[in-house]
Order: sequence, then C-alpha cells, then structure tokens
Amino acid sequence: MKKQLKTGSFLRSHLIITFGLVCTTFGWGAFLIPSHVTGGGVSGIAALIYFAGGVPAGISYLLINLVLILVSMKAVNVSFGLKSVYGVIVFSLLLWLFQQWFPQPLVGDTLFAAVTGGILAGIGTGIVFTQGGSSGGTDLIAMMITSRRNISPGRVIMMVDVVVISSSFFIFHSPERMIYGYCVMAVSAYVIDFVLAGAKQSYQLFIFSDRYEEIADSISARLGRGLTLVDAQGWYTRKPTKMILVIVRKYEVTDVFRAIKEVDPEAFISMGNVMGVYGKGFDRMKVK
Repeated sequence: MKKQLKTGSFLRSHLIITFGLVCTTFGWGAFLIPSHVTGGGVSGIAALIYFAGGVPAGISYLLINLVLILVSMKAVNVSFGLKSVYGVIVFSLLLWLFQQWFPQPLVGDTLFAAVTGGILAGIGTGIVFTQGGSSGGTDLIAMMITSRRNISPGRVIMMVDVVVISSSFFIFHSPERMIYGYCVMAVSAYVIDFVLAGAKQSYQLFIFSDRYEEIADSISARLGRGLTLVDAQGWYTRKPTKMILVIVRKYEVTDVFRAIKEVDPEAFISMGNVMGVYGKGFDRMKVK
C-alpha cells in the first residue's frame, strides 16, 4: 500500500511539474521571444543569445543549466536535483518546440505579449515550485536561498533578473524593450508568490465520530499524513469519545472529506484556515 502511494505521489508530482513547464515555455515561446522581449534568469540569457546569434534558446538554456544543476545537487537535496534535471530537459525541449511552432507572436501588441508571457511564466514556475521541482536557472538559485532563509522565491528571482534584463539594452539599444522586460519580471514574480501562497495554504480539521478509529486509519492510508486523537466528551450525552485533529494542505482537503465520507457520512467536522504550519510534511523553521 505504501509503495503504491509513493508511486502515485511520484507520478502525480511529475505530471504537475510537466504542466507547469508547459505553461512557462508556452509563455516564452509563443509570446516573449517572438515579440523580441526578454525576461530574466537563464531563460532570459538564452533569449538574448538567440537574439544576438540565432542559437535556439532551448539549446543554450540546456547547456547553461548543466553547470547550475551540478552546483545545486551539492547545495540542496538529491531529490530536488533530480527533479531539476527532469525540469531542465523538459523545459529545453518544449522551448525549442514552441520556438519552431510560433515564429510569430500570437498577439501583435508588445505590451500585451509581455504581460501575458510574464503571467504564464509565473504560473508555470510557481506550479513547479509547489512540487519541489525546478526548471533550472535562477529557480535553482532561488530554491537554494529560500531553503535556508525566509525570503520569497519571487523576490530572489526579481533581484537576480534585474541584471539580465538590463543587459538586453546592449542588444536592442532600446529602452522600451528593456522596460517590457521589467514588466515581465514584475508580473512573473508577483504571480509566482501568488501561486505559492495558495499552494502552501493549510487547514486544521476537528473530526467527531463514533467511528474515529476507522476514519483515522482511512485518512492515514489515503494521505500518508499524521493525525492526533484528543480525549473529548459530549456535553449532551456525557459520553467520553475521541476527537481527530489533522492538519493538511489545501489540495488535500478533498481527499480528507472522501476518507471521512466512506466511513461515516454523518461525521461532524470543523475546519479552519491556519496561517502557518511548521514540521514534518509542511514548512521548515528557518531561524538561526
């Protein structure tokens, strides 16, 4: 059972990462690069190389990231490094394909293309981050820093990206193109933080049922989450019982309700949003 849960979790995680990579590369390949607008990070560097020398962005992106992946595997955990390898390979392939499919931008207005591309890139990167993965580049730098400091990934990426976007002036010799790049940077950073804030949202549930043991087993088997039984007593019945306390991520709430309904559809449930959860399976305290 545990092996099946791990396999299912692995496949689900990589499917979500792949979807995030599709969003990001679609934003770059269909909106930003065809409109001659660059963002930050290694994607931006790859775009600048393409604008300057015609080398497909997917190829230069892959080559640049090889070194960053090796560094990140030493600085972060092996699982993150392996997901980064997967992310970089898929990102490079998709970016190359989208460049072939969209030689012209999908929209004619450059500002609209910059905003749309930034939104898609931010959504995709945020989705990848929620699964502990990375599409390479400044994502790796951001994950290495945020794993040790309470700094948002979007802010780290924004600071690093300023240098890359400013460099675009030496290729385009156009302040307007550089400003479009800053628009991409700002929109993408905001969307990344927005996506991550939603993904990290947690809920605390109090569950009351005479069949608390079966419900606890069902939740534990379905989610692999720990839970706590708390001594309780009904005031009306004066009957001692147990209350189940469990804290889960937002995306796990539906699975909890399914697990409860399968055992006791009449169970009483109280659910509340919690600001932060630290410990195994949630966030790590990053204080000295």
